[in-house]
Amino acid sequence: MHLELRHLRYFCAVARELSFSRAAEQLHIAQPPLSRQIRTLEDELGAELLDRGSRPLRLTPAGRFFQIQAQQMLDRMSEVQAATARIAGGRRTWYAIGFAPSTLYGKLPDVIRQFRQEQPTVDLSLYEMTTVQQVEGLKAGRIDMGFGRLNFDDDEVVGELVREESVMVALPVNHRLVKHKTISLAKLATEPLLLYPAKPRPSYADQVLEMFQSRGLKPVIALESNEVQTAIGLVVAGLGYALVPQSVQNLHREGVLYLPLSDAGVTTPVVMNRRRNDESELTSYLAEMVRSLPTSVRSMARRGE
Repeated sequence: MHLELRHLRYFCAVARELSFSRAAEQLHIAQPPLSRQIRTLEDELGAELLDRGSRPLRLTPAGRFFQIQAQQMLDRMSEVQAATARIAGGRRTWYAIGFAPSTLYGKLPDVIRQFRQEQPTVDLSLYEMTTVQQVEGLKAGRIDMGFGRLNFDDDEVVGELVREESVMVALPVNHRLVKHKTISLAKLATEPLLLYPAKPRPSYADQVLEMFQSRGLKPVIALESNEVQTAIGLVVAGLGYALVPQSVQNLHREGVLYLPLSDAGVTTPVVMNRRRNDESELTSYLAEMVRSLPTSVRSMARRGE
């Protein structure tokens, strides 16, 4: 597919004006070339975006969807262009952090807030990513630091254990097991489990399955979701329970109760990932900031470093 930014700009103008003539005037081009460009775009997409038989001109359902997506891409490109110009002019520095959603309920927001306050000339970008996606992003240069839940053995990426976080069970408030102060995995194994994230794998979901398997248990998986918020919503709806990091309790939601597990040593790590040879000042600064957290534990690099 050979789409260009001008195709997106042309289409968004037509979609906004619902008129080829007004859009052409706005774009400072003649109407026939504009019409041909929109037709080329439709051919590339394999979809009709405009209902040309209606008066006035209307978007098709595919056209309405594409307008939203195209405008988002154009807006994002404008942000990238502006940030690139600032960085090229020496006025700003760009830095990107990837994070697994569940890490956002712990100390990470405090770290991000402090980092932004103490580095006001840095353009900080945040990306929600699984740990697998973070490792790929680090190696490709899309992010500079990642906070995830898995340890990876990779020659290009170094991971440090920030902390081990207890795992708790999230139950509907009216569930028969909430009368207990603690709950064992053996009791939960016969209940419907809401597992997350569904993909990509490996992920925290595999850690949860290993918690059961290492004890000779096989959980009953009711549903799989991609987001911890969705899993909690399904708990509230009474569709099952979820095993979540302790910090997820900070996601206050009516209808759910968090209880500790009676099994010893059921934890999930928070791992700080960075490129192995990244010795930049910002990465070192951020890493030291994380290590200084009161809840931090002795760092542990992959491959015994």
